[in-house]
Amino acid sequence: MPTALGDDTFAHGRQLNEHYAAGDVAGQPLLAHLREAFRAAGCDPERLSLDDVAGIDQLHLGGRSASRALAALGELRGGERVLDVGCGTGGASRLLAAEYGCDVVGVDITVAFVEVARWLSAATGLAERCRFSCADAAHVPLAAGGLDLVWCQHALMNMPHLPRVLAEWRRLLVPGGRVLLHELVAGDNPESLALPVPWARTEATSHLRSRERLERAMVLAGFEPFAVADVTEAALAWRQAPGRRDGGLDAAGLPGPTLLFGAEFGRMGCNLRDNLAAGRVRVLQGGWRLARR
Repeated sequence: MPTALGDDTFAHGRQLNEHYAAGDVAGQPLLAHLREAFRAAGCDPERLSLDDVAGIDQLHLGGRSASRALAALGELRGGERVLDVGCGTGGASRLLAAEYGCDVVGVDITVAFVEVARWLSAATGLAERCRFSCADAAHVPLAAGGLDLVWCQHALMNMPHLPRVLAEWRRLLVPGGRVLLHELVAGDNPESLALPVPWARTEATSHLRSRERLERAMVLAGFEPFAVADVTEAALAWRQAPGRRDGGLDAAGLPGPTLLFGAEFGRMGCNLRDNLAAGRVRVLQGGWRLARR
């Protein structure tokens, strides 16, 4: 879910790594901690299914269902060359590879998440179609004009320098290439956020923008919208669904998101729900196309 530094904001990158390293336990790296958790659940950490890893797979509202809806919006035909920005543990990358035959590069600024993404993709047999890099979203180590699609879910709220990021997307996409976003934006309620939330513990590290500001930035960067909608109600219903679990293990006894975010995750999830319900945060789903030069 996180990524993106500015040229001179190494401190910001350090803050993000600290925020998303909460799953480290007693000095044990997140990767080792998760591998032990899968062994304890009776799984071979070298051979896992996509269902096995679902609890730590896609770290955004709606989970896999939201990713499938976004793919449907973008009318993926299969085989697209995709950049998954703020890939987290790589769940959307694996879904696009497994279900659509896409060739995906995931980038994230959080070192621990990139390590986990590589492991999970190898363990689920998808390493050949999913590659991951620890990188700033404004400086992606790929050649210009080599991508068909930029995919981004719940990551822009961690990026303080949006124009730099959008300029990089423009550089990387082929003419007519698409951007698909499923993002949190600021709501109309001006009250302060209930904190902590999954992407930030303080106001200073949250970079929510209004829908209007985000859409304007996309247009200024050369992207033309083809479908944009507010999907807050669906996201809130998913968040409030009976049986929603935020613990260390999911309903099947497999690793869940608390193992990634630490003991505060339950509170973060409740605050996100309350922020959505109060209109302090909204969820936007949209598709844009790069204007042909």
